[in-house]
Amino acid sequence: GRQPCAALELARVPRFGTMVAMRQKQNDGKFFQTTKRGEIQELKEELHANDKQKQKDAVKKVIANMTVGKDVSALFADVVNCIQTDNVELKKLVYLYVMNYAKAQPELAILAINTFRKDATDPNPLIRSLAVRTMGCIRLDQVTEYLLEPLRRCCQDHDPYVRKTSAICIPKVYDINPELVDDQGFVDILKDLLGDGNPMVVANAVAGLAEISQTCGKDLLDLDRGNIPKLLAALNECNEWGQVFILDALATYEPTGPNDAESISERVTARLSHANPAVVLTAIKVILKCMEHTENPEVLRMLAKKLNPPLVTLLSSEPEVQYVALRNIRLIVQRRPGILASDVKMFFCKYNDPIYVKLEKVDIMCMLVSDKNFDQVLLELKEYASGVDVEFVRKSVRSIGRVAVKLERACERAMNVLLELIETKVNYVVQESCVVVKDIFRKYPSRYEQVLSALCESMEALDEPEAKASMIWILGEYAGRIDNADELLESFLDTFHDEPLLVQMQLLTAIVKLFLQKPSSTQDMVSKVLQCATEESTNHDLRDRGYIYWRLLATNPEATKRVVLGDKPSIRDDSQYIDKNLLEKLSTELSLMSSVYHKYADEFVTRLTLTSSGQERGAEDDEEDDGNRAADRRREVQEELERGPGASNGTSGGLDLLDLGGVGDDSPSQRGGVSVSSVQKVQVLPSTQAGQHGQQGFAVSAAFARQRGTPTLMMTFSNHSSGPLSGFAIQVNKNPFGFAPKEQLVCSEIQPGSSSEVSVAMAPQQLLSNTAPSSPLLLQVAIKTSLDIFYFHVQFDLSVVLVENAALSRDDFTPIWQRVGEAGQKMAIIPMDRPLDSEMVKSRMAQDNICYVAQRQLEDGSVALYTSAQTSNNCSVLAEVTVSPGSSSLKVAIRTETQVLIPLYEALVSKRFAA
Repeated sequence: GRQPCAALELARVPRFGTMVAMRQKQNDGKFFQTTKRGEIQELKEELHANDKQKQKDAVKKVIANMTVGKDVSALFADVVNCIQTDNVELKKLVYLYVMNYAKAQPELAILAINTFRKDATDPNPLIRSLAVRTMGCIRLDQVTEYLLEPLRRCCQDHDPYVRKTSAICIPKVYDINPELVDDQGFVDILKDLLGDGNPMVVANAVAGLAEISQTCGKDLLDLDRGNIPKLLAALNECNEWGQVFILDALATYEPTGPNDAESISERVTARLSHANPAVVLTAIKVILKCMEHTENPEVLRMLAKKLNPPLVTLLSSEPEVQYVALRNIRLIVQRRPGILASDVKMFFCKYNDPIYVKLEKVDIMCMLVSDKNFDQVLLELKEYASGVDVEFVRKSVRSIGRVAVKLERACERAMNVLLELIETKVNYVVQESCVVVKDIFRKYPSRYEQVLSALCESMEALDEPEAKASMIWILGEYAGRIDNADELLESFLDTFHDEPLLVQMQLLTAIVKLFLQKPSSTQDMVSKVLQCATEESTNHDLRDRGYIYWRLLATNPEATKRVVLGDKPSIRDDSQYIDKNLLEKLSTELSLMSSVYHKYADEFVTRLTLTSSGQERGAEDDEEDDGNRAADRRREVQEELERGPGASNGTSGGLDLLDLGGVGDDSPSQRGGVSVSSVQKVQVLPSTQAGQHGQQGFAVSAAFARQRGTPTLMMTFSNHSSGPLSGFAIQVNKNPFGFAPKEQLVCSEIQPGSSSEVSVAMAPQQLLSNTAPSSPLLLQVAIKTSLDIFYFHVQFDLSVVLVENAALSRDDFTPIWQRVGEAGQKMAIIPMDRPLDSEMVKSRMAQDNICYVAQRQLEDGSVALYTSAQTSNNCSVLAEVTVSPGSSSLKVAIRTETQVLIPLYEALVSKRFAA
């Protein structure tokens, strides 16, 4: 018979013993509450205690210190000495410590190898597997060499728990040394484990081979009709995550024929009723793959019918699971439209659904709408359009238009619904309805004109660019049927230069259409709009279109009618449909992140690549510096050990790091040669402001600026208390750009009435809050002193995060500028302290790392400068800066794919040129 899993044997303990163990673990939080000086020496003594419980508590304290970021690597030899024990819990703690510090002290890690090798032959299968797992997690080539023999032996171990641990350890070794794994035949060992009698061993072998395949770019699973039955047999017995691994592997298998595909789908169908959504979605992925190789229409109909209930069941899960399921359902519906065709009601929104779930459901409703159910869908969308959530209401109105464009039979009913919505006079409903009606007119020209009067009556409510542009298009297209179309268009013409580009373009075309239909009464209007678009506009696209119309009207009015008033191609709704090639790829990746983002994995997954030799040398130098600093730190700790616990003074900093989290103390705070006096500091913490424990008397003035290419927090500490201040440490809160201290705060003792200047270099992308930046930008700081812990925030501008020498080339600039387009552009007028020429403007902007790209001379003598700036998280901000001779202001057009940066960029430029 099969050996029982060792993990199950551990579970057979008395209930009372379990409760005691749980109570002890709940009390382990006390190990994180110590900040004593000289603690290293005390821990060293406790680690050598004869009392095993005291020894275990000492190791727990070491792990607690390690967890909060304190350097306890000086105790490496003492902790490793505790590894010789029969206590599994203590052994686990020691192994955890060794994994963390092995890279910093490889020479000492080698000393523990013999113990690992010995534990790999221990009678207890838990200890054998623990030893192999730990050796695999120590990412050192030296350790890997010693691991090979124990790992090979454990792969043939009689206990399945050891074999499954070994199977998952092989890809870890492969990640460290791929050639060694290939040469030693471990990939073949993994393939042999696919035929193991224990389902969890099979699942881990599949997971291991899949991971190695992804790393090396080759398919190592080699699935065929010989090993597929073994995987299907293991599928019924392993746990849920094992099932996911096996199902993912089955999804890569190409069935040899219809019978093979039907056989696999029949065995996998049982997984559709699993409680874990990951198992359900992965099983659906396998069945969809099998359906591609099935020719029998009856079998296809039956499989499609079986997929309905699990997909519907997923919609009763938590909102987050619902969202993932809905994103996957959109792929499935587009690939196999008939699967959920009769279940559109299941996607009707509930009142308590989160907005992100509602939006997805509405999209799927539009995908599933048909001649049989459009009445139900339109009635439901009309109900949503009367809600209070503006975003959801807008989406619902747009969806009504999508239904009308998709189904001609539904159009009249949709128009009636839109008329009812327009009559509500709700501003944002009317504006969205206007956009939707424009699309319907484009799909079905010269029909449903009864809505024109209702739109014209509501025209005064339109204030959004897209709604205005849609209304203007309708006025131009139906100018012959709307009696006062000229008056309505003229009302827009009066504010032509204040309108966005989208509105200006539509207005130009609409007035030309009006002129072609009513030439006698609109001569002055068309002349005025052509003058506005050509002579008075600075936009290239608008000018070009104006000149084209002007030339056409001047040379051949009849040809102009055929061009401007001719029949237009019919539109169709494909806004929510995914490109065919992308859909093919995503269909093989259901339940993965790419199926949620609806993007190729390469677009959001960063893969490691080999660096150039120069970068490698730089990395080696950095690593050497890190090693030197770590060695200095170990010497400092060793000196403390030699002095003993009572010898620490208050000025050294010792081991008392800030409780909020560890930061290194290996670099000096003051950057040599950087003048901080040129930066104006402001008071951020008055002496009257109390700290965390109510103490007062500590004041801080600070500024956060870029110094020699490094974001630097410059501070003045003032002591207004009655005693000296020491023991300084710093921590910053998570922030949008991830700023964190690169070094520990170094500040000597401050006597009462004295002050001290300090600065701390900051590294970006370390403490990311994953939130949008605020305006103004703020850095939240905590300073720990011997008096108390004090909190404050420092205001800074965008120049701190703009990197040096990051100018885009013209080839890189143009695609981004065009991709953002006028729709994403923000115009700003920036006042200046005095008129400046283009060279002076370039010089000033360069002070904030805003780089010059190109320039062009305008007809009026102005110069248009094109600039780029790049943030530390690789976001680009582009601008067109128009410098007019003698003018005391700049006209700045800002474009970026990260819109939240626009107000910050505008504030930075305004500050630089402030009068």
